Amino acid sequence: MVLSRETLTYRRDASKNGTLLTPAQREALVTPYLPAPKPPLSAPARKTRPVRTFLQTQLHILVFNLIHTLFSLYIRLRHAYHAVLSRVLAILYYHHRTPELIRKDVRGLSRLPAHLSVILELQLGDGAGLEALLDEVAEVAAWCAGVGIPVLSVYERTGALKTYIPATHRAVATKLHEYFGTGRPSLQVRAPHMPSFLNGDVSEQAAPLDASGHLSVLLLSSEDGRSTIVDLTKTLAEMAQHQKLSPSDISSDLINAEISESVMSDPDLLLLFGPYVNLQGYPPWQLRLTEIFHVQDNAGVEYQVFLRALHNYAKAQMRFGR
Repeated sequence: MVLSRETLTYRRDASKNGTLLTPAQREALVTPYLPAPKPPLSAPARKTRPVRTFLQTQLHILVFNLIHTLFSLYIRLRHAYHAVLSRVLAILYYHHRTPELIRKDVRGLSRLPAHLSVILELQLGDGAGLEALLDEVAEVAAWCAGVGIPVLSVYERTGALKTYIPATHRAVATKLHEYFGTGRPSLQVRAPHMPSFLNGDVSEQAAPLDASGHLSVLLLSSEDGRSTIVDLTKTLAEMAQHQKLSPSDISSDLINAEISESVMSDPDLLLLFGPYVNLQGYPPWQLRLTEIFHVQDNAGVEYQVFLRALHNYAKAQMRFGR
């Protein structure tokens, strides 16, 4: 219901065409309904010190450049040292593709690994990448045969070698013939869950690892690593759910036996030819007791790196604990 006072006010305003209230009057009408204004905050007086700020900035830049220069100098000196050392060792200990010289280089070692594993990388982008990779595998296999290491496992992340097992066998056999001539050792190239090639023939069974004059080359990829452990875990869980296996029977020995049978046993020595340690998804379970070796600033498959790894392994102390 409209009050009479408001009606009179409306009529007075309408008679003057809405100009009854001035802006000041309208503001006065609204002011009681507005919150009380807060007093303005007095900004603290800032003390500007342009000279001091400039000196601090210059000091920080100087310290940064000094650290960067010293670290760059250290990196360059380290690269130069390792390059000279690698060249000297390459001259002093070159195999000349002669097994007798290779055996002479390791004659004084107290022990040699029975299973050597290496990580190689496929250079993508050109057609010569696979050919270079096959040549690297063949070289390392010939060195192992010359030293007397019966098992060589080659890890390549993408699995390119596993799709070219016959070509790998031919490349390694050709390289062994260059080193040993007609007296080359027998050769088996295999991969997990795939038929193996034994002296050029397809074979479903692996040759004995302690066979005299025999070299077994195992090809691995990233799918033989963590995914194998996941599949084994699922299998054991399903067997336990169906009461085919007691949970108390699941132990590290059982897992180790299953993985060793499906993939490979633990290598004694893992050799990296890169400048730093990069496992690239290498099977983790098999690395529990493995000696890992790499050379800083090295960027190629070199015989002197292979030889230094064997010398380092012979001097390593294996402390397995209890």
